[in-house]
Amino acid sequence: MYGLGAILSPIIATSMVTRGYQWYEFYYLMIGLAFLAVIFSGIAFWGESAAVYRSVNGTTGKQGGRTRESLKEKVTWLIALFLWIYVGAEVSLGGWIVTFMIRVRDGSPFDSGMVSAGFWIGLTVGRFTLGWVTGRFGEKLMVSIYLLLAIFLELIFWLVPQFYVSAVSVALLGFFIGPLFPSAMVVETKLLPQRLHVSAVGFATAVGGSGAAIFPFAVGAIASKAGVQTLQPIILGLLVAQLGLWVLLPKVPKVHVHDN
Repeated sequence: MYGLGAILSPIIATSMVTRGYQWYEFYYLMIGLAFLAVIFSGIAFWGESAAVYRSVNGTTGKQGGRTRESLKEKVTWLIALFLWIYVGAEVSLGGWIVTFMIRVRDGSPFDSGMVSAGFWIGLTVGRFTLGWVTGRFGEKLMVSIYLLLAIFLELIFWLVPQFYVSAVSVALLGFFIGPLFPSAMVVETKLLPQRLHVSAVGFATAVGGSGAAIFPFAVGAIASKAGVQTLQPIILGLLVAQLGLWVLLPKVPKVHVHDN
């Protein structure tokens, strides 16, 4: 659904502007959707009170203690760094690919925009379709394979200077990196005891979200000095870093780790 939103939002925003709406009026729609999200989240989790959480996890301690405990785990930091780099790479590529295709691959604005849409479509389809494969053969193995394929596709994207080859390779790249975020969440819950899930996953996703702010800004700063073609070696380096962090994770058990 995240990938679907990334596909539809630019289309809706562009349609509104071309029909005469002001650019900021798109955010009225976003406010309305956020309001609905608050309502539906409240309904979905209404019964999940603090008392229920303590009952399920068999604890009466404060959440702050759980956060400190989760931060002592190597897994928490490895997953957090993995997501930080992953989200940064994903958003940087998705955000700068249009500029790259126009300036470096000599594409038209429309065609370059379609390449960006192809990347997000690939990511969405990958998350929908590769989940069962990942679960069948194990997250540790499959994510390593996905990253190796993504590195190969990124090299093609970078080194083959043809518009259509770049368009296909980046769509496939999106397809294979699509399952990485949810797979990392699954692995973290399998490697850590249940009492640490809320704090550890919350920390990892917060750190990962910061990557969406830091890396695109850094890419833009570098591109303003050295050109947008520097996007490719940066993304390649980030993919390699993700693979290195993933390999450092412990062996993932077939069942979740429960509290004693």
